[in-house]
Amino acid sequence: MPEALNACSADARWLAAAAALAARARPLSAPNPGVGALIVRDGRVVARGWTQPGGRPHAEAVALAAAGEAAQGATLYVTLEPCAHRSPRGPACADLVCASGLARVVAGCMDPDPRTSGAGLARIAAAGIEAEFLSSPACARSLSGYLTARRLGRPEVTLKLALSLDGCIALPSGESQWITGPEARAHTHAMRARADAILVGGGTLRADSPRLDVRLPGLEGRSPQRFVLTRGGVPDGWRALPAPAALADMEGILHLFVEGGAGAASAFLAEGLVDRLLIYRAPILLGGRSALGDIGLGSLSEAHGRWRMTERRQLGSDTLEVYEACNPAGS
Repeated sequence: MPEALNACSADARWLAAAAALAARARPLSAPNPGVGALIVRDGRVVARGWTQPGGRPHAEAVALAAAGEAAQGATLYVTLEPCAHRSPRGPACADLVCASGLARVVAGCMDPDPRTSGAGLARIAAAGIEAEFLSSPACARSLSGYLTARRLGRPEVTLKLALSLDGCIALPSGESQWITGPEARAHTHAMRARADAILVGGGTLRADSPRLDVRLPGLEGRSPQRFVLTRGGVPDGWRALPAPAALADMEGILHLFVEGGAGAASAFLAEGLVDRLLIYRAPILLGGRSALGDIGLGSLSEAHGRWRMTERRQLGSDTLEVYEACNPAGS
């Protein structure tokens, strides 16, 4: 029994490492999910891979090509079940695995795509390779946008709020740059770089003319597509989202980052379309404009039990709190 527990613990650690590796794929792999893969032999990583820009090659294909003969008798740890469907853009990863000489495959998430769902691991097992599914929270988090899109037909939505201690996003005059310090703003840019699209409300666009790009050295090329919540016209380089409910029409978008202002934030919350909150809190008092308007709550009791904190960290003089919806689509 202790040996089995140790093996399971080791598998979980390798899957978590593959999930961390998968971050390199995001968001360039869109519209395909960003998957991470590690090939391990005798407790040592012999190859690794992640989904390449545009979605191909897949992580398993990259790792197997890098491993070569070292894949013989090794274990593949992959964040998502290897695909079972063939594509004009590349072979099915399950077929590559079957021909690889691997001894074992461990997947951290089953693929909800009906073309693969269960068939990938079944095909691998039929080829005589040990194939296991070990539910991994780390892998599910890394694939949250893909899982949300598959299960709910819309992108995963992260709402970012930069607040004063009294919950304001601007002075009474409307001045809002900058509430948080440079460390928090740099973190926001890193979060932008992980999104496929970024959205603000029409009022924020008119008042601030935000660039909404990524201004971190080396990540400038990961600036997301820019959307504005409006039914009217938009400037060049922007796209319109007429209403939060139109998320399903955002083709190819897995991760949407909503930055403001109060109207847009309130609209998404009122529709129950926010999966994750990033709250950057600065140690200042403003007595100004509130971060939110009406979000559709009929009673105080309805406000409880909706969010759970998953992370808290200090960013210079500011504090970041991360909350996830209590019933996330990717769980």
